[in-house]
Amino acid sequence: MILTVLQVALGGAIGASFRYLTNVAMKAIFGIGFPWGTLTVNIVGSFLMGALVVVLERKGGNHLTPLLMTGVLGGFTTFSAFSLDAIFLMEEGRTEIALVYITASVLISLAALVVGLAVARGAVPLT
Repeated sequence: MILTVLQVALGGAIGASFRYLTNVAMKAIFGIGFPWGTLTVNIVGSFLMGALVVVLERKGGNHLTPLLMTGVLGGFTTFSAFSLDAIFLMEEGRTEIALVYITASVLISLAALVVGLAVARGAVPLT
C-alpha cells in the first residue's frame, strides 16, 4: 500500500509540474485573455487518459495505473478522470446517469467555487 501511495505521489509531482509548465507556455504563446493553459491540460489529459486506459489494459500494465493515471494525469488534470468516468457510464449504456454526473459535476463544482469565494471573501478582508 505504501508503495502505491509513493507511486501516486511521484506521479502527482510530475503531472503538476507539467501542468505548471503548460500554463506558463500557453501564457507566453497566447497571453492571458483566455485560460488556454487549463483548456490545453484538460484536452491533452483527456486524450492521454483515453489512450492510457486502453494501452495499459492491452499490454498488461495495470500495475502502472497508480503512477500514470492517478498520479501523473491526476496531477496534470483531474478533468481526464471526469471524462473517463462519464464515457465509461455512456459505454455501459447508462447515458442518463452519465448526463446527471456531467451536469452535477459542472454545476455543483461551479456553485461550490462561488460559495468558497464568498466564504473566503467574507472571512478575509481584501483591504
